[in-house]
Amino acid sequence: MKKILVSISATLLLNACTPKNDFDASGNFEADEVIVSAQQSGVLLSYHVKEGTQLKAGDHVGQIDVRVMELQKQQTEASIAALHQKTINPNDQAELVSRQLEVQKAQLEQQLRERTRTENLVKADAATRKQLDDINASIEQLQKQIAVTQQQLKLNTYNTHTQNRSILSEKAPMEKAAEQLQEQINKGQIINPTTGTVLINYALQGEMQVTGKPLYKIANTDTLDLRAYITGTQLPQIKTGQQVKVRIDNGKDSYREYPGTITWISDKSEFSPKTIQTKDERANLVYAIKVSVKNDGYLKIGMYGEVLF
Repeated sequence: MKKILVSISATLLLNACTPKNDFDASGNFEADEVIVSAQQSGVLLSYHVKEGTQLKAGDHVGQIDVRVMELQKQQTEASIAALHQKTINPNDQAELVSRQLEVQKAQLEQQLRERTRTENLVKADAATRKQLDDINASIEQLQKQIAVTQQQLKLNTYNTHTQNRSILSEKAPMEKAAEQLQEQINKGQIINPTTGTVLINYALQGEMQVTGKPLYKIANTDTLDLRAYITGTQLPQIKTGQQVKVRIDNGKDSYREYPGTITWISDKSEFSPKTIQTKDERANLVYAIKVSVKNDGYLKIGMYGEVLF
């Protein structure tokens, strides 16, 4: 009988000393990490990134050598400028033909006056009929020349515009080529895409970079997400937007507490990660949740945290 009482007492004492989880879920803090990569190939001429540095979105943090593309753009722009020198000014051509037409019309007027004078002389038997016929033939010839010149004036204007359009049709593709080169030049600038803290730096000034090579990893640590796991029995107790309490270790026997908000609940169950403890450790299937927590500087990515509903 005494042995039975001793055994029961030992069992109760052992159960009393066994630690129990006083939290509803636990997990690790994480953040959306962005890997910034080189968008152009070339030597890294300047670079201002260090681990732990706070960067803002839009900060210019480096420059890759793009001198070759700058020269190519200058060559393309010079070719565009040269196109205008190949074009013909239609006004110059028209002025030349117009002057020729004016001369022909003046000659015609002169011949018409000469014909009138000769007709009078013929009537007075002071000139021959052949002289009058020669003048009429000359007038007819000038009238034909004037008609040809007028037609030439119209054709020259049309041909000049057609020729100029053919030359300038090369301008648009060249301008697009210049824009593409400018875009490649712009990609030589390393612009930080998001506000956050540099977690890992992969590059050094003076190194050769290639397109797609990682330069650094950055994450916004002002607000972290605690990714925790709950059992199916806990699932009906929570919803997105719900306010919860999050705590982390603060010394041996104390905690630091934070207000948190459930921002995401997985709609699919999964097997319990071996490194994650749940309230019911016997459950094989759990649901992942994310709790958003404002960081006061003490929270770190990968740190363990507990959630109390």
